[in-house]
Amino acid sequence: MFVVRVADNFHYMDDEESHAHGEYSTWPEAVAAARQIVDRSLEHEFRPGMGAAELYDQYVSFGDDPYITPVPPGDLFSAWEYAKERCAALCAARDSGSKADNG
Repeated sequence: MFVVRVADNFHYMDDEESHAHGEYSTWPEAVAAARQIVDRSLEHEFRPGMGAAELYDQYVSFGDDPYITPVPPGDLFSAWEYAKERCAALCAARDSGSKADNG
């Protein structure tokens, strides 16, 4: 059983500011849930015209930071690393969409 917990980046390392999100029978299910949490947080933090670096900074300052316990040997999920990848993709998609709308 894998437990996804959600910490608050605004209250980094404050265990009282984290909560259980859910329990999952497999590691891939837990990772998918954690990724959804990051995606929702990025959507919430995104503002038109934001670049990837600005969105990432906003996320690591104020976003939801899911983590999974226990971590199986050889596996790893980093919400911050996933967020960095998603920020680039999200901002690129939004930027190309706004250029298409204006072009």
